Amino acid sequence: MAQRKITTSAPKWLTPTEMKAWRRYIVASRRLLEALDADLEAHDLSMPDYEILAQLSDAPDRRMRMSELADIAMLSRSRLSHRMKVMEKAGWVKREACPIDKRGYFAVMTPKGWKAIVAAAPDHVESVRNRFVDLLSKQDQIAIANIFEKVEEGLRINPIEEK
Repeated sequence: MAQRKITTSAPKWLTPTEMKAWRRYIVASRRLLEALDADLEAHDLSMPDYEILAQLSDAPDRRMRMSELADIAMLSRSRLSHRMKVMEKAGWVKREACPIDKRGYFAVMTPKGWKAIVAAAPDHVESVRNRFVDLLSKQDQIAIANIFEKVEEGLRINPIEEK
């Protein structure tokens, strides 16, 4: 369980500019993910399903250690396990025991999973482009990439602990 920092001083409240930036980020990111998720419904995929299939499609032999996949897809191991059960039922992935580590498993994309990602990818990319990329100038894209690189680095330095 993550430990909470206990402070005795008053919180450093957000300024109006900081609050506006924070609120805009929260609302826009949630709406964007909701829209991208809805756009994948025609393919019977959710954003987490798509992300898992995308990661597996790029992996050697379309297989990856479950622990590595959980880290890359930013899912807890229990959440990945749940998604895998759903995706196995759909026939998109299968689990294979790791011959070296008897407790470890591989997530493996099936031919049906490959067909699903190939069918969904053009629509997903169009959705990302229409709902995000094309709304931004090249300078905006560079700024956002730099901003979130800083945020990600900060989160890596002070990671949350998995429950």
